[in-house]
Amino acid sequence: MYVDITSHGDIFHEMFRHRPHDLALISPDILHGCEFDGQAGAVGSSIFFEYTRDGKKLTAKAMLEEVDEKNHKVVYKVTEGDLVEELYKSFKIIFHVEPKGDGQLAIWTLEFEKMNTNMPYPTSFMDYVLKITRDLDAHNTSQ
Repeated sequence: MYVDITSHGDIFHEMFRHRPHDLALISPDILHGCEFDGQAGAVGSSIFFEYTRDGKKLTAKAMLEEVDEKNHKVVYKVTEGDLVEELYKSFKIIFHVEPKGDGQLAIWTLEFEKMNTNMPYPTSFMDYVLKITRDLDAHNTSQ
């Protein structure tokens, strides 16, 4: 999925790579905090998230697997939480920014393997990350 953004891609890359804990200040109704295990923003480091999705308080741990500075790209592999313990065998979250005319696109890709064919597609999680993206863009354009 993608969303048009007016903020520069560097801002999103910085927040999603080095300062995801600041997102809790921008979207406190759905992201309650996070803690790093390892150096913030370093490939191989992990982040433990506390968040609310679909009205449920949840937790997740994700390892920063890949960074591409030029394309403002970060790739997280979810290692703990409902996404990989209840719904999917594997789950990756990929974010990057691409130019679009005079603006930019924030692009989210979810790579996952369902535990079985009855499991839903992760549309509620996609809605969740798109809301955070819109909240961050609105926060940065209002300053």
